[in-house]
Amino acid sequence: MTPAGNNSFRVFGVFLCLFWGVLSDFSAVSDWKLNCGWKLSNANGSVSLPAIVPGCVHSALLKQGYIQDPYFRFNDVSYRWIALDNWTYTNTFPLSGNLRSVLGFFIFYFFNYFQYPVIFSVPCIDRSKQKVQLVFDGVDTVATIYLNGVALGKTDNMFRRYEFPVTDLLKDGDNVLNVSLFSPVLYASERREAHSAYRVPPECPPDVQKGECHVNFIRKEQSSFSWDWGPSLPTMGLWKEVRLEAFDVVHFTQLSSVALYNSSLSQWRVQVELLVDAVQTTNCVIVLSIPGLPSQEAEFNTKFLQGKTRNTFTLHINTDSQVNLWWPNGHGDRPGYRLVVRAKQDKRLILNTETKVYFRTVELIQEPVVGSPGLSFYFRINGKPIFLKGSNWIPPHSFQDQVTPAVLRNLLQSAVDSNMNALRVWGGGVYEQDLFYTICDELGIMVWQDFMFACAMYPTEDDFIQTVREEVIQQVQRLKSHPSIIIWSGNNENEAALATDWFGIPVSQRPTYLKDYVTLYVKNIRAIVQQEDQSRPFLVSSPTNGAESEQEGWVSENPYDPHYGDTHFYSYTLDCWDWNTFPRTRFASEYGFQSWPSFSTLQTVSVEEDWSYNSSFSSHRQHHGNGNQQMLQQAALHYNLPNSTDPLKRFTDTLYITQVMQAQCVKAQTEFYRRSQSEIIEGKGQTMGALYWQLNDIWQAPSWSSIEFGGKWKMLHYFAQSFFSPVLPVGFEDDETFFIYAVSDLSQDLKLRAVVTVYSWSDLAPVCTVKSELLLVAGGSASAIFKERVPALLAGCGHCTRLTCLLTFHVEEQTGQQQGPTNHHYLCSPRDAQGLHTPNITAKVQEDGSGYSITLLSASVAPFVWLDVGKVPGRFSSNGFLMLSPNRTVSFIPWRPTSVTELSQSLTVTSLTDVY
Repeated sequence: MTPAGNNSFRVFGVFLCLFWGVLSDFSAVSDWKLNCGWKLSNANGSVSLPAIVPGCVHSALLKQGYIQDPYFRFNDVSYRWIALDNWTYTNTFPLSGNLRSVLGFFIFYFFNYFQYPVIFSVPCIDRSKQKVQLVFDGVDTVATIYLNGVALGKTDNMFRRYEFPVTDLLKDGDNVLNVSLFSPVLYASERREAHSAYRVPPECPPDVQKGECHVNFIRKEQSSFSWDWGPSLPTMGLWKEVRLEAFDVVHFTQLSSVALYNSSLSQWRVQVELLVDAVQTTNCVIVLSIPGLPSQEAEFNTKFLQGKTRNTFTLHINTDSQVNLWWPNGHGDRPGYRLVVRAKQDKRLILNTETKVYFRTVELIQEPVVGSPGLSFYFRINGKPIFLKGSNWIPPHSFQDQVTPAVLRNLLQSAVDSNMNALRVWGGGVYEQDLFYTICDELGIMVWQDFMFACAMYPTEDDFIQTVREEVIQQVQRLKSHPSIIIWSGNNENEAALATDWFGIPVSQRPTYLKDYVTLYVKNIRAIVQQEDQSRPFLVSSPTNGAESEQEGWVSENPYDPHYGDTHFYSYTLDCWDWNTFPRTRFASEYGFQSWPSFSTLQTVSVEEDWSYNSSFSSHRQHHGNGNQQMLQQAALHYNLPNSTDPLKRFTDTLYITQVMQAQCVKAQTEFYRRSQSEIIEGKGQTMGALYWQLNDIWQAPSWSSIEFGGKWKMLHYFAQSFFSPVLPVGFEDDETFFIYAVSDLSQDLKLRAVVTVYSWSDLAPVCTVKSELLLVAGGSASAIFKERVPALLAGCGHCTRLTCLLTFHVEEQTGQQQGPTNHHYLCSPRDAQGLHTPNITAKVQEDGSGYSITLLSASVAPFVWLDVGKVPGRFSSNGFLMLSPNRTVSFIPWRPTSVTELSQSLTVTSLTDVY
């Protein structure tokens, strides 16, 4: 918008702020966000530019044209200098305690808006209030903060809120706020050098990650120094809001509510917590009410002591009130109730706010298992055992200011649309923004919430422990109202790292590290969580043996023992089609295989010379040692590798084959876990969770994700729609016997039969169909409903052999109504299939009422049919499928305006035989 076009907006801003100034005279608290008018400069002043808060240095440099996209080609390394420099954010803001001066400043800004383009940066803070404080919701990370030349204090933790009293430092006229940020890389190195008694491994990431060292010495996003799926872009900045708060008597800084259930009394109570900052000891009446529940109101005469205090009030719900429960996705609705909180002082209303409260219980059940030497490990929500189906969440962007509501909504909706009910927020990223958890509440996504410690040992100096303690208190208080969070976990893989000696710690030094581990995670984090939140369980680590690890002194001899707890399992060399290679675990919280993203995703950050699997770009983008070769080696076990003489086609075909491999591998492993939920075999089994690694990407690169950076679904995510279905038929072979299990997440029992159809690779017409008898499948179980020797099955279908035929199967009720998706079982590797021809698929795009439809015509059987519309963002109704009919129609919902012409020109259709 041009300056002239902004005039009416600015005049409106003046009057709005004047009106606000009048209102502030009668309000308990006045505050003002200091998001605009910032300047950013480096240490020697050679770079100076405007900046927006919330934001970071990289984003500001990019916005002002000082740098290119840090994700482009090799820029992550080229821009290493940014994190090695020191940077200062400066905001000069005028302030006045009376309306006349405020009006004077508005007139000043009105005639000088070229210099100050955003009128709302003028703080209308009433300085006559008794207390004014400066609040930083998030500083990344190490900074000294100055106001009018006076040092207010220092910050050293990205995950904490910092507050500074500034009543006596503010003045009429210009106030100058400086936030001097110290290089996180140099800070981490200096902290490491100061820790001379013993090393705290790992020192540095593997060379393939091209990262920075000693990230475990700084309380910031651990993956920002690099990870095996992400770049090294150590951010600096004011990544959350900055504001001034002014008040006279009391300031209510935070409200949380947790519903707790007393099973012995069959009664709910709502525990409401108010964090209060009082200028002086103050008597108040607190009134709590839930309008949606009749007669649920209570009054409390209370005294707020001077200073910052935590005040807890309990609203008991009448036993005759039937509350509606919050349920995970696929198990029920998720109603929330309005909780109204009012505070009165001398009959004057000083607080009138509301929040939501949800009613649900969560238990982590670890108890003896019949026929097994270990313990169970599963979650019971509202008394019902729930199989957790989902994935692991990493930061969606290296720069948190780029994680928009639309990005969060798209990713979380994608999880639900693939029948997930759980996500694990991994401990090397960030505690997500409030909106993330609110959306999870709405969609029924259970959240396994790690604390932000991952794959490392950590120091335990007093100052480090103290900042961690404050971090944990603040994050638990902020997040505990969300019913979606079902468990807190202290760290990612640190018990395993210590138990299995990832870092080569001498035996004589092991007690030191064990002591540090217990000090940090048990005596501090666990103790705080148990005090702050009684509504959900806590685990010290993941993976862990849970209760067994506790018995062994918190670090078990083998944290991967499948008889206990949760496991992380990766194997890239063993054949992923062989289910015998997978651990029959109680709970699988990490497992997966890499793939490359689509060409259209890579194209935005590369140039033509990069479009080769063996290019410098492809090598640079791969941060997992030998990862590019491992993908091809795994794919070569079952598929012919691309061999086109056209370099670009060979590259795009290779990207495709890695996605085929990944999708089929994760499908095989997930189906194994789902069918293992009702069995104990050799003491192992009763698997009650499958969270593959990982849901999303942080940049455009090969990774374990099922959704590419930008939101495009990989083939794996389309597969997840099926293998996470509420009712799923799972087929597998054991000693040449073919089994089908019916897996059901439903509450009700079903009577189901298996329907097996045999196809020839060379013909679209089915060869024969076999049906089993109807069998009872209990809700929340996995039951074998079909068993047949493969030779006998093929012999009954004419001339079929393992090399010439394949199987599809589904389950149906007595009426013939199909339940769940149609699944498939390959009797041989597709590379060995006899009779498999190039299908010569044609496609026609048409517009329909809700989007676009694409009708495919195929001349023969086509495995892994993949539709791609290049740079047109959107989602297909189905993709990566096995085509066994002459025609099939899928729909496409675009995320921006498009046309039949554009889609037709952009559309490519690839199947397995098209790549060789």
